[in-house]
Amino acid sequence: MRKKISNSNPLVQHVQAHSSIYLFIITLFLMGIIFGAIVVNSLSFAQKEDLYFYLSKFFSEMEDGSMTSAEELFRQSFLHNVKYLGLMWLLGISIIGLPLIFVLLFMKGVVVGFSVGFLVNQMGWSGFLLSFVSVLPQNIIIIPAFIFIGAISANFSLTLIRKIFMRQSSSMQFQMIPFLSRYVIFMVVAIGIVTVAASIEAYLSPTLMEAVIGKIK
Repeated sequence: MRKKISNSNPLVQHVQAHSSIYLFIITLFLMGIIFGAIVVNSLSFAQKEDLYFYLSKFFSEMEDGSMTSAEELFRQSFLHNVKYLGLMWLLGISIIGLPLIFVLLFMKGVVVGFSVGFLVNQMGWSGFLLSFVSVLPQNIIIIPAFIFIGAISANFSLTLIRKIFMRQSSSMQFQMIPFLSRYVIFMVVAIGIVTVAASIEAYLSPTLMEAVIGKIK
């Protein structure tokens, strides 16, 4: 009975139908996180000191209340993530952009891994706690959106390649409009998720970070 219920869920059906793509993308993303954490250890002492200087400056600005306003943080986070997702979405339509979709997902993982790895490397358990409140809250929402759009874009690109190079029957071309419509809808849903993630990053994360910084100082 449970199996029938789960199979009636469109999202579950979608993931099951493209499980190989999702597995590849998740593995690639995790490899990016691991690579980003490893890169931290390869930095020279001077490079770590420079980065830690900017991090300390950021902490000081937060304590002094001279940070960018929440509205500006929201705008920056929203635009950055929408542009990133939008680029992957457009690469899916371009067909030849398929490898770049995987590169962008890998780089996103590298950024997350490097951010957490650097904080832990420089501040130990305090850095881990700080990364938990500064990196995790928004990324626990935005990362699934990146994986989702990455999988959708890769699948869209692969479908176009099959239609063009395998020269499928002309009747298949009439399915292109609903297929493209779903592709657009998926991006709209992703933008909605980005809005939630940007709100968390702008209004919740700074408050949590202030509380953590106050305890570790």
